[in-house]
Amino acid sequence: MSGEAFDVVVFAPLAPIFGLILFWFIQLIFIEIQKSLLNQLRSSHDALIRFTNFIGIFFQTICHALGYTLTRSGISSFYLSVDYGKVDPKKKKSGVFEWLVNMFLFVGPFFLPSFLLLAYFFLLSNDAFTIMAQSEFTFAENFIGFGSNLFGFTKDLVFFLGSIDLFHPGHLGFFLLFILLGLGIRPSYIGKRPVKKVDMFYDLKNIRYNILHKPVYVLIAILGAYIFSYLNVFFGQSLYVSMFSFFGWASILAIFALIYAEVLLFWVYVLDDLSVGFRVLTLLTLPLSYILLRILFYLLSWPFAAQIGFWGSVSITVFVTLMLLYRLTNKFKTLLSMNSIRGTSGGKK
Repeated sequence: MSGEAFDVVVFAPLAPIFGLILFWFIQLIFIEIQKSLLNQLRSSHDALIRFTNFIGIFFQTICHALGYTLTRSGISSFYLSVDYGKVDPKKKKSGVFEWLVNMFLFVGPFFLPSFLLLAYFFLLSNDAFTIMAQSEFTFAENFIGFGSNLFGFTKDLVFFLGSIDLFHPGHLGFFLLFILLGLGIRPSYIGKRPVKKVDMFYDLKNIRYNILHKPVYVLIAILGAYIFSYLNVFFGQSLYVSMFSFFGWASILAIFALIYAEVLLFWVYVLDDLSVGFRVLTLLTLPLSYILLRILFYLLSWPFAAQIGFWGSVSITVFVTLMLLYRLTNKFKTLLSMNSIRGTSGGKK
């Protein structure tokens, strides 16, 4: 067997799997950053914490219910609250069905909410879902194909977010769901009290236990991936890489949603140094400035009104926030006045 044939048979199927795992770990890191921000906001923004808790538990509970539905276990009871969610099956199944239900519970919240928003994005931008055709099927070619598919999607997503038109009902709905996804896509939610063991490593331990508890199912899944890869090589298709690219697109969408949500949470955290009146004024600056700019650009018939309106309102909001923090707080001030050392050789002796 030649070196290239050995590569195609042994290593090539692993390329998109490794790429997907990489983006999944990046997603986990951003989830931990968001959890840290929410812990900082816990004492002064209880309503916001409870709201994000509800979204996170909602995603997790829906994934659990979907696992029972797809395995035909049925649902006997469904409970959802701000601090807790639980789903009980009608039929308690074991074996592969139990394993699949647990995978939906532990891994589902990372991807399933993103898949729903991905379907929404597909309706708004078909150009983002381009697939790179392959002529070779080595490890490098599969990895390049996976990366190219994700790069094309990321480029179109960034362009869409940068030129989003919030006066368009479809765009506005996507943006609101996008922020909700960023606020809630974390299995390690924060409950009434801080639970230090519930973090990224806690999630990974649950996933690892579910995998090692029934390793034969994982081996069957890997064997199925290899067979699917070989069929793609035989028929000269790119469906194998495309399948993992679909999961990669969902992960990238989740990462961007987390970044936007974390910027929003950091903005709320920074505004805590202002009084309630100025805080509300600053929060209203973003939507009001956007509406005024869009109306102005519409009357002037300027091109790129959506892009200028969005980034213009963001710039105005940042400027107003910085000016209020500078004037009304000690954020940019030193406790003691500093003496100038200009013109001296070594400072004050």
